[in-house]
Amino acid sequence: MIARQLLSGLLWVVSAGPAPADESPSASAIRHLDLTSHAQRQVVVDREPGQYLGHPTTVLLEDGKTMLCVYPKGHGSGAIVYKRSEDGGLTWSERLPTPRSWATSREVPTLHRVVDPSGKRRVILWSGLYPARLAVTEDDGESWSELQPAGDWGGIVVMGFVELLKTGEGHYLAMFHDDGRFFTQAGRQTDTFTLYQTLSRDGGLTWSFPEVVHRAAAVQLCEPGCIRSPDGRRLAILLRENSRRKNSHVMFSDDEGVSWSAPREVPLALTGDRHTGKYAPDGRLFISFRCNSPSPERAGRLFEGDWVAWVGTWEDVVEGREGQYCVRLKDNTESYDAAYPGVEVLPDGTFVTTTYGHWDDGEAPYILSVRLKLEELDALAAAAK
Repeated sequence: MIARQLLSGLLWVVSAGPAPADESPSASAIRHLDLTSHAQRQVVVDREPGQYLGHPTTVLLEDGKTMLCVYPKGHGSGAIVYKRSEDGGLTWSERLPTPRSWATSREVPTLHRVVDPSGKRRVILWSGLYPARLAVTEDDGESWSELQPAGDWGGIVVMGFVELLKTGEGHYLAMFHDDGRFFTQAGRQTDTFTLYQTLSRDGGLTWSFPEVVHRAAAVQLCEPGCIRSPDGRRLAILLRENSRRKNSHVMFSDDEGVSWSAPREVPLALTGDRHTGKYAPDGRLFISFRCNSPSPERAGRLFEGDWVAWVGTWEDVVEGREGQYCVRLKDNTESYDAAYPGVEVLPDGTFVTTTYGHWDDGEAPYILSVRLKLEELDALAAAAK
């Protein structure tokens, strides 16, 4: 495994408001930037007094401006709320009508764009636990099917990602995890975490029976997020480490998911939960996640428990380097309850990343977007020198 990255060098924090209490020079060559007070970057997607709204995912359609967003009324479970933006996330519709079965969702809903072998475009919505269920739209979200079981199996955070494969038109790979409770109807919780993958060859309508990718108890890997290399030849899976004994991990495939490398640790700067990433026009990676460290590191890590993003390169991920920036997107005021983010990139290079969190002390969590370009982060970093 890659050795855990030790903190060394100078730490820089750029903030529009009061600096964090622990901003003194500490341990890292990576630059730390703080956008939590940048109100001009923030768009409220949805908020309801006294109602927990959580765990959103988003899809940006091919016109570069229509965005769909779903999230549950509750912590990881509850009726699915659906909204739509026609202007790249600057404004959002009211809550839109949904099929009756969406009120029965028991897990985090996830959205994914898929295209079948004939070129038919769909968006699919997953809802996990047992059985994993799937809803489909073939008119870009104007109408949706009911949730239907995808098979005699289930899992947690179904799906962590859905990735287009090079093995054929309409071929997709998806991954999720389970701890023994939900893969079968009569499951029981264990200390072992299993990472599963499933395949579709018809543009996301049907899925194969899941196969085991990795299984372990000592290091509990889960919530996979996928990044493809810039040349398209390699897949990387970033993984939460749920036991909090180790940093997050990464696995690689050079054969479109037929086989995977042994998992290895990533640097502390990239350690957290539910990694979601996209490339900027200049080729850099922007990966959003919840900052959540292994137990020994928690007390000293800047932005712990907050909604953060990592900026670096594909080569940084492969070589185990810290990267360029760690960015606090928003301060979460209650423990670690925040930040299962959607990440989209608009045609002009604007990142629109969307998640839930306790953004106001003592208030119920709500859905917020943050907008930025990487050049703006470069300017903030340069101004702090």
